[in-house]
Amino acid sequence: MRILIITAGSRGDVAPFTGLGRRLRDAGHRVAVAAHPSFAALVGGCGLDHRPMPGDPQGLIQDWSRAASRAEVQALTRAYAEGLADGVAEAVAGGADLLLTAFGPAPLARVAGEAFGIPVIGTYLTPSFATGQFPLPNARATDDPGPAGNLATGRDVLERAEGVFAGAVTRLRARLGLPADPPPDPADGPADDRPVFHGFSPLVVPRPDDWPPSVGVSGYWWPARPDGWRPPAELVDFLRAGPPPVFIGFGSMAPGQGERLSELVTGAVRRAGVRAVVQAGWAELSGRGPDILAIGDIPHDWLFPRTAAVVHHAGAGTTGAGLRAGVPALPVPVMADQPFWASRLHRLGVAPRPLPFQDLTAETLAEGITACLTDPAHRHRATALARDIALEDGAAPLLAHLAAVHPG
Repeated sequence: MRILIITAGSRGDVAPFTGLGRRLRDAGHRVAVAAHPSFAALVGGCGLDHRPMPGDPQGLIQDWSRAASRAEVQALTRAYAEGLADGVAEAVAGGADLLLTAFGPAPLARVAGEAFGIPVIGTYLTPSFATGQFPLPNARATDDPGPAGNLATGRDVLERAEGVFAGAVTRLRARLGLPADPPPDPADGPADDRPVFHGFSPLVVPRPDDWPPSVGVSGYWWPARPDGWRPPAELVDFLRAGPPPVFIGFGSMAPGQGERLSELVTGAVRRAGVRAVVQAGWAELSGRGPDILAIGDIPHDWLFPRTAAVVHHAGAGTTGAGLRAGVPALPVPVMADQPFWASRLHRLGVAPRPLPFQDLTAETLAEGITACLTDPAHRHRATALARDIALEDGAAPLLAHLAAVHPG
């Protein structure tokens, strides 16, 4: 079967699908990943075909930060969504028997699936159905913290997400010769009957009982390592030269703030009296001093088990990688779903209270690192949770579904 995975966003929105894609490839399927051009090497290096999706998410975040008004932010987002619509249409036109879609571009993938007569399965990295059991990521504050409030704010999250793509969906339907409104009974079934698999552990976010029966929580889809990857000699030497360091990285967050953050991180490492591996990320972090090593992209599954703790922005993928490694964390959430995952880490007992990015200083970062390292309960809980997560096979439920519903 020809399977096309459709995703968009930062590295954390793409990397998990390299692991899922490899499992599908090893099961005999032909797999392509539609993602931004900047991820062509990542996808191709994992032995999967790449189909380009227009857009520069790093540039978009920078443009958002410079926008003079909310209207300008909305205009930038609409332009990005329209580019994705064109990319989805072209990627699907390249041929596929099944579409797997991340949550963001899902409205566009469903339109393309309808137009080309291709079934669509949701493969989401964050909880994406309203529930009374907890607020969804990106939920707005409410005066009702109970089940009714959670449901209401969850529905608001989903409506806002659909709204981002509303104009792009309308134009894509016209481009593909579809009526303006979808049919009342689409080929892939009513919305609540569409199969959706969530790629995180049920030990981290248990499946809510009030989700539709077709929606599941599978377990993590771990990113694949690029073929032939080897750790840089400089990093290997640094790790051998002293006690395990703390990892510090903010992923795709804070582009353009590298100089300020680098000084802050250097001061925090000195105050905390630790060694640190600092990942540049989109902020282009660097480090100064004999106890700091600045690195580029390194597979987290290799690096994190060799660290004393991980300080990160609490993106879904980095959160999962830290849990897999069994090391304590200090979450520094910035935006989007990151406060949700940061709160989960604290509730799971593997992290102290999150340190919001806006509160980040050399002093607060040093205090957070110290709290993370000095409470043995964080490491004990992280070790136990990693042991249980290692028993899960996040790709297995999807593979079983394909074997049953889409044989061959």
